[in-house]
Amino acid sequence: MPNPTFDRITVEPGKCGGKPCIRGMRITVRRVLEIMATHRERDEIFREYPFLEEEDLDRALRYAAALVDEELVDLNRVA
Repeated sequence: MPNPTFDRITVEPGKCGGKPCIRGMRITVRRVLEIMATHRERDEIFREYPFLEEEDLDRALRYAAALVDEELVDLNRVA
């Protein structure tokens, strides 16, 4: 059963090397975290990456936090 906390995180074996992505797009959670680390304001992120949504950023952060805590993250989700 998919985890609703990570409802915007998808994993597809043939996409982005099977890395966790945002909503089935070809942008990895890692890339979103890198973007957030280099942009001070979320408005700036949305101007440069208009396809991203507020919830995408929140889910990427929650996903990273879960991995740091070594929680089991079941992503049985394919876009």
